[in-house]
Amino acid sequence: MTVSDALARAEAASLDLVEIAPTADPPVCRIMDYGKFKYEKSKKAKEAKKKQHVMHLKEIKLHPGTDDHDFNFKLEHARKFLIKGDRVKATIVFRGREITHIDLGQEVLNRMTAGLIDLCTIELAAKMEGRNMISIFVPDKLKIKEVLKKMESEKKKLIEGDFVEDVVDTDDSE
Repeated sequence: MTVSDALARAEAASLDLVEIAPTADPPVCRIMDYGKFKYEKSKKAKEAKKKQHVMHLKEIKLHPGTDDHDFNFKLEHARKFLIKGDRVKATIVFRGREITHIDLGQEVLNRMTAGLIDLCTIELAAKMEGRNMISIFVPDKLKIKEVLKKMESEKKKLIEGDFVEDVVDTDDSE
């Protein structure tokens, strides 16, 4: 079909003539409502963007001499980040003469790895970068599902256990 015939048909239907494949021989065109086409395309792009999850990198900073309570507090934060779907970067910061005891920092990162291994895979094992030692953990969806199921079953057992205790307590009071 000639271009003039195609334009005449498009105008008769009050639509637009849109070139689809300009490099084809002969070029391919389509008669359509271009405004509606662009609108639907943008709606699909927005919908796809809504469904995707952006993985952020969360950082946990520790020192070689971090106490157990502080370490456990940071470990729980890292676990929450991993369950949420974010990557975690554990950084051991060496200050002053602490740099001579790299083995202490390695020990802290090993404890961190042991506490997180049930939720993630290790992207980067302990590595020195200047005065910092870093390790990066990436969430593993299958491992997270297993842990969440286990937590739910423990929660149900705890609730059922409390209910049984309440029933026993009411019987004893009579």
